[in-house]
Amino acid sequence: MRPDPDQLLQRVRLEEQKRARGRLKVFFGMAAGVGKTYAMLQAARRLRESGRDVVIGYVEPHGRPETEALLAGLEQLPPQRVEYRGTSLRELDLDASLARRPEVLLVDELAHTNSSGSRHAKRWQDVEEILDAGIDVYTTINVQHVESLNDVVSAITGIPVRETVPDFILAESDEIELVDLPPDELLQRFSEGKVYVPDQAKLASQQFFRKGNLIALREMALRKVAENVDAQMRGYRVAHTVQETWPVAERLMVCIGPSPFAKQLVRAAKRTATQLHAAWIVVNVQTPDWSRLPDAVRSRAYEALHLAEQLGAETITLSGDNVTTEALAFARSRNVSKILIGKPAEPLWKRALRGSILDRLVDQSGEIDIYAVSARIKGSEIAPIHGLRSKIPWREYAVAVLVVLGSTLLGLSLQPGIDLADVVMIYLLGIVGVSIRTSHGPGLAACLLSATTFNFFFTTPYYTLAIDRAQFVITFVVMLIVGLTISGLTSRVRAQASFAVERERRTHALFEATRSLSAVGSEGEVLASAARQIAETFEAEVAAFLLGEHSRVVLRTTSHDGEWINAREIGVAQWVADNGRRAGLGTATLSGAEALHLPIPGAGGRTLGALAVRPAEVHGFQDPERMRLLEAIVGQAGAALDRTRLAHIAQEAEVEVETERMRNALLSAVSHDLRTPLATIQGALSGILERGERLPADQQKELLETARSEADRLNRLVHNLLDLTRVQSGDLKLNLDWHPPEELIGAALSQLERSLAGRELCISIAPELSLIRVDGLLLEQVLINLLENAERYSPAGSPIEVKAMRDPGVVVLEICDRGRGFTPGEERRAFERFYRAQPTERGGAGIGLTICGAIVRAHGGTIEARNRDGGGACLRVSLPLPEDPPPFGPEARA
Repeated sequence: MRPDPDQLLQRVRLEEQKRARGRLKVFFGMAAGVGKTYAMLQAARRLRESGRDVVIGYVEPHGRPETEALLAGLEQLPPQRVEYRGTSLRELDLDASLARRPEVLLVDELAHTNSSGSRHAKRWQDVEEILDAGIDVYTTINVQHVESLNDVVSAITGIPVRETVPDFILAESDEIELVDLPPDELLQRFSEGKVYVPDQAKLASQQFFRKGNLIALREMALRKVAENVDAQMRGYRVAHTVQETWPVAERLMVCIGPSPFAKQLVRAAKRTATQLHAAWIVVNVQTPDWSRLPDAVRSRAYEALHLAEQLGAETITLSGDNVTTEALAFARSRNVSKILIGKPAEPLWKRALRGSILDRLVDQSGEIDIYAVSARIKGSEIAPIHGLRSKIPWREYAVAVLVVLGSTLLGLSLQPGIDLADVVMIYLLGIVGVSIRTSHGPGLAACLLSATTFNFFFTTPYYTLAIDRAQFVITFVVMLIVGLTISGLTSRVRAQASFAVERERRTHALFEATRSLSAVGSEGEVLASAARQIAETFEAEVAAFLLGEHSRVVLRTTSHDGEWINAREIGVAQWVADNGRRAGLGTATLSGAEALHLPIPGAGGRTLGALAVRPAEVHGFQDPERMRLLEAIVGQAGAALDRTRLAHIAQEAEVEVETERMRNALLSAVSHDLRTPLATIQGALSGILERGERLPADQQKELLETARSEADRLNRLVHNLLDLTRVQSGDLKLNLDWHPPEELIGAALSQLERSLAGRELCISIAPELSLIRVDGLLLEQVLINLLENAERYSPAGSPIEVKAMRDPGVVVLEICDRGRGFTPGEERRAFERFYRAQPTERGGAGIGLTICGAIVRAHGGTIEARNRDGGGACLRVSLPLPEDPPPFGPEARA
C-alpha cells in the first residue's frame, strides 16, 4: 500500500521535533521502595563510564546507605534553598541545570510539587523545560502518580494521592523501564527499615502498603508499561510503513452490517474477546449503497453498534467503496490479529456468481485469522438488504422508458443519414442521463431496454429480436456491456457524492459549532450558542442544565419554548449530571424521557451539567455518526464553558492582585502625606498646650495658622481619596450649572492661599468668557489639584500662570509653572493612578491628577500635559461650551 503523503510529512515533522528535544527515560514502579532511584543511579554510572556527561540535578536518597553510595563520584548540582514557613526546603535548581547543560540530567520524583515561588508549580514542568533545551533526562515515578489512574488508586487503597503527572508525559517518553519487586520482598524491605524508618514503615504497611494493595498496584504498573510498549510498537509500524500484522497481543475485530443477526455476532465477539482476554473492536463499513437502504434495515447495524458499546467494545464506522478493502486496511492499522464475520446467508449459486465478503476477506487477509460465525436465526426472518428501496420508484422507471423512447424516435428520424454507431451513441447518452437523474434500478432498466429497442428497430431483420449478422451480435453485446458499465459507474458516483455531501455537512456543523463557541465570552452565551447550533443541525429542541448550589441542576437556556421540560426531564438531567453518562430517549437508562440527555464534560473528568436534545423523530440518534457529532459539539460546549470559567477566575485573580497592588500603592503613597500634616498639627497644638500663656500672642497665632493650614491640606487629601473611591466605583455624578470662571479660580486660590504665599500669580481670563456650565465643586477641586501640583513641582517664588480662554466650542483652562517640566514619556503617565514624578520634599500621593482626569472626562472634556517653551510644564483642560450661555452681569440686569 502506498504511504499517505500527509502521514509522511507529519512523521518528518515529529522526527525533527524529537531531534531538537532531549530524550526522557522514566524509571517506573508500583510503589516507593522498589528501587527506582537505585536503578536510575546505576544506569547513570554506566553512562558516565561510557563517556557521557551525566549530572545529578536532584536525587532524594531517603537516608538509604546503598543509594547514597551510588551518589559518590557523580557530579551533583547544589539544590535551590527555598524558605517556606520557617523551614528551608530543597528544590531542583532549574536555572543552574539549564546553565550547566549536561548531556544527561537526573531528576528524581517527577510528581513532586514545587515550593511556593518556584517558576513552575510541578517538577514535571521543570523537566519539560529541560527537555525543550535539548538535555536528556532520567527520572522516577510511581504508578499512583499517573493522572488517569489517580481515582482507581484512591478507590483501591482508600488514600487520595495529591501529586499527579499528566498521562502525556509518559506517552511522550522515549523509554520506560519497569523497576519491579514482588510484594512480599517489598514488605520484607519495609520490616527491615530499608524504605522508611521503623515507625513510619509500620504505619505505612497498615495503610497504603498492604499486600492486597501492592498486588493491585503491581498489576496496574505492568499494564501501564505494556500500554506504552504497545504504543511504541504501533508508532514503529507506522513510521516504517509496516503493513502486515504483528500478533504480539490478541486484538479482535468484528465486522457487522445491516444483518438481522448483527447483535448475535456482537455477543459472540464479546464471548470470544473475554476468553482470549483481548481488546475488541466492532466495525461497520458504510458503502455508497448504504444511503439507499431502508431505515428499518440500517437500524439493525445501529442497534448492534449500540449493544457493542454497552458490552465494552470500541465501535468504529468506516466509509468506502469496498467493504473488504476498508475493513482490512483498518484492521492492519490497529494490529488486529483476528476478524470475526457472519457466514453468508445467500445461496451458494449467488455466492459463486457475485462472491461474498467472507470469501474476499479470506483471500486478502494474509496473516490475519478469519473466523466465520454461524447465524442461529430462521431464514424467513432475513430481510433483503441489497440496496433496493422499500417502495418501487415507478416515476423513475417511467422516466427511463420515456428517455429510451425518445432516443429511439431520434434515431429513427435521423435514419438513414447516420450509421448504427451513431445510434448506439444516442442510446448511451440517454442511459447516462437516466443514471444521473434516477437510482440504480431505472438506470439498469434503461440499459436493457435500449439494447432491446436497438435490436428491434435498427438491426436486420427489422421489428424482430432476431439477429442475422455476426457484426450486429458484437454491436449488441458491446452496447449492453458499455451501457451497464456506465449505469453502474454513474449510480456509484451519485451515491458517493451523496455520501460526501453528508460528511461535509457534519464537518461543517462541527466547524460552525467550534467557531461560534470560541467567539462567545460568558456561560449564558456558550449555552445559547450550543443549543442553537444543535437545534439547527439535528432539527431538535434543546435545553441546557448546569450544576448549581448543592449540586442540583438548574435550567439555563432552551432553544425553543421548552414546554416539554417537566419534572421527569429535570430528574433525568440530574441523573446524567451526577453519573456522567447519557440517559433518556434511545438509551437503556430512564428511556421513558422525551429527550436524550448527555453529560457536558469539563476538565479533569468533571461533569458541568447536562444537555437535553428532543429530536423531531424518535430514532433520530440511532446513527452512530450523528451521535458522535452530537457528542463532539457537546464536548466543545464543555471546553468553552471551562474556558469562560477559567477566564472568569483569572479575571477575579487579576482584580484581586490589582486591588492588593493598589492597596499597597495607596498606603505607600498616602502614608507620608498623612503623617506629615498630622505631625505638624500635633507639634503645633502640643507647643500651645505645653507652653500656654508663656508664648507670645503672635507665636500662638502662627502655630494655630500652621495647624489650620495642615488640617486644610489633610482635608484635601481625604477629599481626594474619597473622590478616587467615587471614580473607581462609578458613582461620580455631575451637578451641572452655570458658573463664572473667575469665581471658580478665585475659590481655588483662596483654598491654597497659605501654600501659594510668596508666589507671583499671573491670572488671565478672556473677557468674552462670562459663564461656563460645569459642576462647580468638582471643577474647583480640579483647579486646586492642578495649582497644588504646579506649586509642588516648581521652585519656591517662581511664578504660576492661570489662564481661561475660549476656543471654538470649548473653554480652555491652563495652569503653567516654571519647574523642571516632564521627562519624555511622563506627559502620558502623569494621569495614571499613584504615578509620581521625582519625589519632592512635600511628597504627594499620586492621585490628584488621576482625579482631575476623571472629573474632566465626566464633563466630556480632555486634559493633557506638555512642556512649555523656556522650561516648565503646562496642564491644559478643555471643556465643552454650549453656544448660548444665559446672560450674566449688566446684560442679565438689563
